[in-house]
Amino acid sequence: MQLFYNPELTKSTTQITFDKIESKHIVRVLRKKENDILHITNGFGFLFDAKIIIASDKKCMAEIISVEEKPKPWNYYLHIAIAPTKLNDRIEWFLEKATEIGIDEITPIFCSNSERRNIKLDRFEKIIQSAMKQSLKFTLPKINEPVKFTDFINHDFDGTICIAHCEDQQKNTLKSVINPSEKTTILIGPEGDFSSAEIKKALDKKFIPISLGESRLRTETAGLVAVNMVSFINQ
Repeated sequence: MQLFYNPELTKSTTQITFDKIESKHIVRVLRKKENDILHITNGFGFLFDAKIIIASDKKCMAEIISVEEKPKPWNYYLHIAIAPTKLNDRIEWFLEKATEIGIDEITPIFCSNSERRNIKLDRFEKIIQSAMKQSLKFTLPKINEPVKFTDFINHDFDGTICIAHCEDQQKNTLKSVINPSEKTTILIGPEGDFSSAEIKKALDKKFIPISLGESRLRTETAGLVAVNMVSFINQ
């Protein structure tokens, strides 16, 4: 299945007009013709089947012929707050793979030891959208505006809140602390880890210290291990 994405579609939408770039892709690259069927998601758990009525590479139009609700295949709500990596391709790899596995929300956080303090959020959005379509998911993860670590931990959180760090202290396993019926939020630090002060602040805010295994992991690997662990625990 070739999946397209349009967040403006609703259950009451009857027709869709693609922009010039996507029209060119549909007609010239995919060689779609009038009466061919396109599959589109709005990223909110719906699949739309649409029949092409005008196959123009400048303005392709399609008529919605069916709408199907597609519940997300994972039974948990996972929010990962992660420090952007020094090299963009590493955090982008995390975004792609986490979306493929199953994640609901991502917040970039800037920490004391962060080596990167600026990101291109629109680039992150495109990577997540592409990964959603490639993996045939119908729910688009939410990507939040970047925020300072201290501001993030001062939010009011629902469910279980955890921090994965490398300091030598008593930690819990994810399996022992998460509840599938509750939202799970996990903090993942930068290449130099969270500072001792940040860890203390998080613990003071009732974040639960967790272990992701015996190995010292890169930021993007730690993030993906956390996603995979939550996915596996909730199977």
